[in-house]
Amino acid sequence: MMKKPLFISRDISWLGFNARVLQEAADPTVSLKNRINFLAIHSSNLDEFFSVRVPALKAKIKFETKNKDDKAVASTQSILNEIHAIVIQQQSEFARIWQNILIELNKHKIFLLNENELTKKQINFIRQFYDSKISPNIIPLFLESMPSLTSLWAKSSFLGVVMRSHDKSRKEKYAIIEIPTKKIGRFLLLPSKAGEQHIILLEDIIRFHLPVIFSSFSYDCFEAHLFKITQDAEIDMDSDMSENYIERIEIGVKKRRKSKPIYFLYDKEIDANLLEYLINWLNISKNDSIIPRGRIRNFRDFLSFPAKLPESNTYHQPFTHPDLARALRVSDAILKKDILLCTPYHSFNGIIDMLREAAMDSSVTSIKITAYRLAKFSMVCNALINAARNGKKVYVVIEIKATYDEEANLNWKNKLEEEGVKVFAGVPNLKIHAKICIIKKVIDNKPIRYGFIATGNLNEETALVYADYFFLTSNRKIMKDINHVFKALNDPFINWEKLKPCKSLLISPLTMRSELIAMIDREIKNQLNGKRAGIKLQLNGLSDVKMIEKLYEAARAGVAVRMVVRSIMCAIPTQKSFKKPLCATSIVDEFLEHGRILVFENNGAEEVFISSADWMVRNLDYRLEIAVRILDPVIKKQLLDILAIKFADNVKARILDNQSSNHYVKNGKKKVRSQLDIYRYLHDLAQVKLTSRQGK
Repeated sequence: MMKKPLFISRDISWLGFNARVLQEAADPTVSLKNRINFLAIHSSNLDEFFSVRVPALKAKIKFETKNKDDKAVASTQSILNEIHAIVIQQQSEFARIWQNILIELNKHKIFLLNENELTKKQINFIRQFYDSKISPNIIPLFLESMPSLTSLWAKSSFLGVVMRSHDKSRKEKYAIIEIPTKKIGRFLLLPSKAGEQHIILLEDIIRFHLPVIFSSFSYDCFEAHLFKITQDAEIDMDSDMSENYIERIEIGVKKRRKSKPIYFLYDKEIDANLLEYLINWLNISKNDSIIPRGRIRNFRDFLSFPAKLPESNTYHQPFTHPDLARALRVSDAILKKDILLCTPYHSFNGIIDMLREAAMDSSVTSIKITAYRLAKFSMVCNALINAARNGKKVYVVIEIKATYDEEANLNWKNKLEEEGVKVFAGVPNLKIHAKICIIKKVIDNKPIRYGFIATGNLNEETALVYADYFFLTSNRKIMKDINHVFKALNDPFINWEKLKPCKSLLISPLTMRSELIAMIDREIKNQLNGKRAGIKLQLNGLSDVKMIEKLYEAARAGVAVRMVVRSIMCAIPTQKSFKKPLCATSIVDEFLEHGRILVFENNGAEEVFISSADWMVRNLDYRLEIAVRILDPVIKKQLLDILAIKFADNVKARILDNQSSNHYVKNGKKKVRSQLDIYRYLHDLAQVKLTSRQGK
């Protein structure tokens, strides 16, 4: 009897990814600016983890308890206990790294001052700033007179204040003050000596002014420490289905503000009595995550740290794809040949230019596009609005259930509709995660379609740091299939029958899982028959049990499976039953590895796909996802070359082993830093193309 397959917990694996982010922050060869950014990313990641994943685990325990499954309860509780231990350890490492970074900042004459380290000139400066900017936004809340829990924003930080008097007959009084970061910003540049940069945090300016804030209460001693809560971010979509779908999202966003705290992060120097009071007041139990840390909270704000820091010497500006650089119009280039944009190496402007051009092109009659996460000031949406103003039929599928972007996407939905854009806001129980676009133009009464399929969001801000693939094409079969997808989306609950004819696309939750399994089975069969076999994958996450079991089956047959997985990796790569272990690495560097490539050897006739989907249950069963087979031999080679460079990385690649130890790849070969080498590879290709054209 075969033993039950082994897997690494999804949540523990994800914390392993966040540990890799910390490794980058600790690396002295990384620029100071990027080291600070990595700490901010680690903090932001952890907030999302505790607001989404931890509530899911706690809900699982409730379900298991209700079903009297003691063994399952113990297993899930064990994962929660391990999460707590790992986070405590990572917070300790975070504090150590931050102290080292502060020392480095001081070497560069950059000083982060607190309220007790200011010169007279700086004190006068912050007093004026407080009076004019901060004071109107400060409203202390006294805990004794407040309900046990109010609508505390999950992304805010608070000062917990203890007020004391030399008159011992007066009892201590507790208050909290929300730090108004959203309205004012987190940092203030102070008057400094020549060649120096002095900076103070907003909370420290407030600390300095506590005697002023509480001047009418006759207290003369104040102590204040930061704390932050993270609340359950999940929105219940299984409630009263008679409610309007959009209204349920809006209600869910509002309810999130009052949801139960599940993660309490506090300054380890906080007054013990205040800490106990806060824990009781917030109704936090011993089963919730209560994590002590250093003086600074909400470190995500440090993505906007204002100090002038040395830039990374490895950073390169995005460049225009050569096929677009020489074309008068983007559409001319796409109608001539397929094009692969690799952001952020190639400029995302190619996508924006394509939409702007379509908005102005008199021959364009319609634009259909999906949107998952949009930029705050979206040039993509501006182009779509202008297209509608110019009389084009514009149809936008905007996913309002994108976690933490629900409110922003609702706002874009309303704005687009006000401008005459037809907006489809998704369906219950299914996220529209596919990244697709189709533009129709009519020339001499003949319809012509072109567009793209992508792995990344239509967000010009994140396109500067997310490594993604945008496949631009006018291939008739692909365009026909994409058009089928948009027609199916016209049905509020999706008419899957309309998607069955699509042969150029893998579509989840319709065909993608079964097609992927069939291709893995083919590789296993080829291996057993002595034919060429192999699987190469680039994914963000691998946690789907059925897909992992199928990869295990391939490994037992001796199929070479090579993977680069950015974050969640639940497969155990090395097992006794494997003829060949799964070879898996993870790359964390300046850009976020977000693209997905799938390659199946197929006895030498390699099949290559790019996909919006990871190999996770949510992607394969509960989201509309698209993968497209790449037929163009030039683009196919480019993707294979890019994968080969990633597999060769021995600078920023970590080995994903059975213990999730995150050891760097060290093989004694010539150094390959994949993101740098991919930039050089694509840049060299561009130069060859441009030079050959100039020669012509």
